[in-house]
Amino acid sequence: MEVMKILTNTADLDNMFYSKNSYRAWIGLSGDSWRWSLSNTSFYKPGETEFRLWAPGQPNDGYSYKVCTWMGYDGLWYDDRCDISCYPVCADVRGSDVTFVFINNRVTWTEAQSYCRDHYTDLPSVRNMAENQKVQAVIPAGCYAWIGLFRDPMKWSDGSTSSFSFWKNGQPDNNENETCVAADFSQSGTWEDWPCDVERAFICYGPGEC
Repeated sequence: MEVMKILTNTADLDNMFYSKNSYRAWIGLSGDSWRWSLSNTSFYKPGETEFRLWAPGQPNDGYSYKVCTWMGYDGLWYDDRCDISCYPVCADVRGSDVTFVFINNRVTWTEAQSYCRDHYTDLPSVRNMAENQKVQAVIPAGCYAWIGLFRDPMKWSDGSTSSFSFWKNGQPDNNENETCVAADFSQSGTWEDWPCDVERAFICYGPGEC
């Protein structure tokens, strides 16, 4: 909070001219993109990691705590809290062959990830509709199961982590294209998520600062 007070006191509102009567400037926070638990890039072919099969209205990212994904027995995907209990589906990757195994034990997403990594390869990375149908086929009717898609938390550009946040009410609203953060100095420097290609004033560290 001390840093936010310094920024607010030193912000030159007259020169934040990118948006009339709106005094916002970029800070170094960004992220919130969806990615797969299995990070082995040799597993993917170009473009395959972009496959998504969200249910209508999903992901409803306005709820910032919904950062994990489960698949329903209908084959559609839903974002949800990571600490609820779902059945895991594990992926067993052997070269170009992938098999999927339903685990009849309800656990959290993190517990599912650990179990799959210990006993198989990882939670499933669904690369195309054919694989989605294979995962769907192992989920019993009426059940839903964790898959490997999760949303990265926000990160600072210098790689540091901090539990401090200063979001404006209703923020972040986490629209999928809003992955950068600006501070609104007309409202005490409170934070908002914005598309990264919007033009804003910006703040840099001065000489000798760290």
